[in-house]
Amino acid sequence: MLEKIAQVVARYDQIEMQMADPQVSADYTKLNALAQERSDMQSVVDAYRLYQQKQQELVDAKEMQAIENDPEMKAMVSDEISELTTEINDLEHRMRKLLIPKDPRDNRNVYIEIRAGTGGDEAGIFAGDLLRMYTRYAESIGWKTQLLDENRTGVGGYKEAVLGVRGKGAFSRMKFESGVHRVQRVPMTESQGRVHTSAATVAVMPEVDEVEITLDENDLEITATFSAGPGGQHMQKNATAARIVHKPSGLAVKIQSERSLTQNKRLGMSIIQARLQEMEEEKQNASLSAERKSQVGSGDRSEKIRTYNYPQSRVTDHRIGYSSYNLTAVMDGDLEPFIERLIVADEAEKLAEANI
Repeated sequence: MLEKIAQVVARYDQIEMQMADPQVSADYTKLNALAQERSDMQSVVDAYRLYQQKQQELVDAKEMQAIENDPEMKAMVSDEISELTTEINDLEHRMRKLLIPKDPRDNRNVYIEIRAGTGGDEAGIFAGDLLRMYTRYAESIGWKTQLLDENRTGVGGYKEAVLGVRGKGAFSRMKFESGVHRVQRVPMTESQGRVHTSAATVAVMPEVDEVEITLDENDLEITATFSAGPGGQHMQKNATAARIVHKPSGLAVKIQSERSLTQNKRLGMSIIQARLQEMEEEKQNASLSAERKSQVGSGDRSEKIRTYNYPQSRVTDHRIGYSSYNLTAVMDGDLEPFIERLIVADEAEKLAEANI
């Protein structure tokens, strides 16, 4: 670990020297790139330098303990050694975490696509429950949410819905939600009081830069339609909704959340891009997923990740073996206990893989 950190520090010092060069400082593009690279290393360098300082303090304290004869002073130095040892161990753990390669998409906004699975009308109702749960969670953090696409059922549920979430770190915290969510409860339509099992799939897609997945206009079929549902006279009189079909893949989306056709077209194309990016990444990761399933899970939509058991008021995440017995709070957006544990499990796995 220390060898890897020493390499980071050496590169950091090299960048500092480059940025001090008048020729580099005159090149704003290169200067900004170096400044960003330096910023990415700052936490590791600061932790390492503090680690070196504490190590030296520990050496000094041990030398003092060896020559000190006064019992009271010796006890004080012993306490200092104990505190320094704890700080050093904490710093080592922190540096290991800082060495974990960061996902460059972590700070991106996300699209959360929820689809009803097996279970008929009850699956659609559960999809609506998940939509509400994610909306509440995002709002509790201060993120902005927007229902971008929806296909409702006749009983108050959703065949599918796309929720846009905008906020710093949205993908880093929501990416573990992809997969099959299963619910066990007595449906409102069940007269015999029997518990049924239904499911909904969730896909969390980071917003995609245009340079990653480009869309050929010839591959798109864009239709302007009238917006459905509430919206007032403006939405009823003008064909502002945009239905976009990506002909090669068959992906389709209808957006009516914005007030102009141009805005809805732009947003719809962004969602198509995100879906295509996700499909491409699934293809690339297919061989890896077949060889090994990670502790947290592959994020494949076919993978059952969580069960919501209403009779027992229990929510269980099968990837980490964690259960909460406060189902009402979870469905009201209290996902933090799950997300924090999923992040820790993911970090532990990456540390093991990197052999740090």
